[in-house]
Amino acid sequence: MTQTADNVTWLTQEAYDQLKAELEYLSGPARAEITEKIQAAREEGDLKENAGYHAAKEEQGKQELRVRQLTQLLQTAKVGEAPAANGVVAPGMVVTIAFDGDPDDTLSFLLASREYASSDIDTYSPQSPLGSAVNGEKVGTEATYELPNGKTAMVKILEAKPYAG
Repeated sequence: MTQTADNVTWLTQEAYDQLKAELEYLSGPARAEITEKIQAAREEGDLKENAGYHAAKEEQGKQELRVRQLTQLLQTAKVGEAPAANGVVAPGMVVTIAFDGDPDDTLSFLLASREYASSDIDTYSPQSPLGSAVNGEKVGTEATYELPNGKTAMVKILEAKPYAG
């Protein structure tokens, strides 16, 4: 899980290894594959109307952007442990909140950066309005944050536990 402070990203060993493996794949085999696609498309002739060539170049650009992002992330990463289950909301935790204190109107989400977005649970960044409102707060406390329409919303923190996904 991550916790960003002063341009340092805290990662579990598992998360670090996963991101490093992705970087190695994108920098090696994936880079070779996209180079082959581009070369094959070039050999088809006229590049102005060659959709395969343009698609491969676009894919290459996205891939190289991800390589730069991962490189920067891993350069500033510090490997540590997942947050403790001490009742304080922190990045890497699944947080359950009740809107306006209503126990029937709840939301559970992972407080983490987009690298850890999961398909099985909503993920909110610690820098998002909701994420920054609850980050560092204790279970049982209330927090307010600004909605996109400029109004404020109040939530009560019901639970905070380390993500086990």
